Amino acid sequence: MNYKQLLRWLWRSTSYNRLQALLNVIIGLLDVAVSLAQIWAVKHAIDVASHNVEGSVIMSVGVIALLILCNFILSISSVWVRNVLGIKAQNRMQQMMLERILRSEWRGRGAMHSGDVINRLESDVVQVVNFCAETLPNAVCVFTLFVGAFFFLFSLDHLLAICIVCLFPVFLLLSKVYMGRMRRLSREVRESDSLVQSMLQESVQNRMLIKTLEGEGIMVDRLEGHHQELRRKVLRRTRFSVISNLIVNMGFATGYIITFGWSAVRLSLGTLTYGGMAAFLQLVNKIQQPARNLSKLVPQFVSVFTAAERLMHLEDIPLEPQGEPVTLPGVCGVRLCDVSYSYPDEPANNIINCLSYDFRPNTCTAIVGETGVGKTTLLRLIMALTKPTEGTVSIYADNGTEEVASPLTRCNITYVPQGNTMLSGTIRDNLLLGNPEATDDDMYAVLAKCEAHFVKELPDGLDTNVTESGGGLSEGQAQRICIARALLRRCSLLILDEATSALDPDTERRLLQNILAGHTHTVIFITHRTAVLDYCDAQLRL
Repeated sequence: MNYKQLLRWLWRSTSYNRLQALLNVIIGLLDVAVSLAQIWAVKHAIDVASHNVEGSVIMSVGVIALLILCNFILSISSVWVRNVLGIKAQNRMQQMMLERILRSEWRGRGAMHSGDVINRLESDVVQVVNFCAETLPNAVCVFTLFVGAFFFLFSLDHLLAICIVCLFPVFLLLSKVYMGRMRRLSREVRESDSLVQSMLQESVQNRMLIKTLEGEGIMVDRLEGHHQELRRKVLRRTRFSVISNLIVNMGFATGYIITFGWSAVRLSLGTLTYGGMAAFLQLVNKIQQPARNLSKLVPQFVSVFTAAERLMHLEDIPLEPQGEPVTLPGVCGVRLCDVSYSYPDEPANNIINCLSYDFRPNTCTAIVGETGVGKTTLLRLIMALTKPTEGTVSIYADNGTEEVASPLTRCNITYVPQGNTMLSGTIRDNLLLGNPEATDDDMYAVLAKCEAHFVKELPDGLDTNVTESGGGLSEGQAQRICIARALLRRCSLLILDEATSALDPDTERRLLQNILAGHTHTVIFITHRTAVLDYCDAQLRL
């Protein structure tokens, strides 16, 4: 992406931390004023001490002490702003990016690894926030310091000030070349770092599989390979950065030597006081310091452009339609009319081909078929997680109301996917995800309906903590809590995708009888268990 696009996106990002940026600008400008005042105070004190000007040494030293105290206060204020407002800005941006991802279209075959996404939400967000809230305000202050120091020096020695500033365009030319190369190297490092994090995440998540396959050594060796690649790219970036900084610093050193020699000559000729020489050296440092800071800002600009580009890619996925949920009255049914679906990268290969079917209200239907024939894909079409290539999927009510399936009709559906989908936290936290307003009585009632009486017998009951993927519970216990969480949504259309696979036959039988007894749901099963078919009114074989 070009710099114009990146800068426009970064400007929008400043909406999360403009107060912090404004405070940093104010603190920075005050610090510039205090720094220039210190130079004048030191010059004045030296001239008073050497009897070149009249005045009180004690008063002069007192002014210097007061300015140093002001520096301390500004430094503390800067730290407070950074730590208090900075973390708030990071939190707000992470929340915004996460909400954007969760509300975007579902991409079942997304090429972006979850570890890479997390890396972007953490590292890249921090870089963007720090750039907008600290780097940009710092650049304003650096420029102000440069202008103030230049005019101060110009008032003392026109020729020297012009000579020192003439080095500045050379620096800007070098920085432009530097930014192009450094941006490419930084992008390569970030991509390699994301690959490392992705592998770490997968290894931790699948450690049981790795242990049973005795693949510990293989995974560690693979990680070492990724680490070597990361180190190689970091070394290339560091080598380029060191050489560039060496060239720039040699230019700064040359400017300082010229200033020192010129002021020494003038001092020996009697056209400059000791205080004047001290002021020369400090002012040249204040002029060169912005250039030094810019040499540090350039890598930060490169890093933030890389981070912004990576975050912008997260926003490339379009949002789902947003608006008020469309809740249909009574018990809903689902109607498919000539539905076909193929993956975008395989348009000629239909997973589902010209399927028409009616899941009538208050019925229980089993979707059966061999692995890979499109059973789960069909559920995703009903839930509007993906769109049919041809045909229509609609949700309808007994009174004749009918709506094309969309994210806005998802409020009529509750879904229990395959496997263990519990989140870390308490059992209560997991259940409240289904209905944030559910009471303890509501939760215990639905747990009883799902044959999860064991929760009441636990020492902490609903407040029992579980780890990732329901750690601390058996697979069967976790599945029953997941079904209870779905039932708390009180939606009329219930979709179960192999949701009872970990249950013993007796528990499964009682659970299904409890769910179907009230005739308050249209139930759609995906199952390979023949016992479940006994409870179904119809079968759809794909």
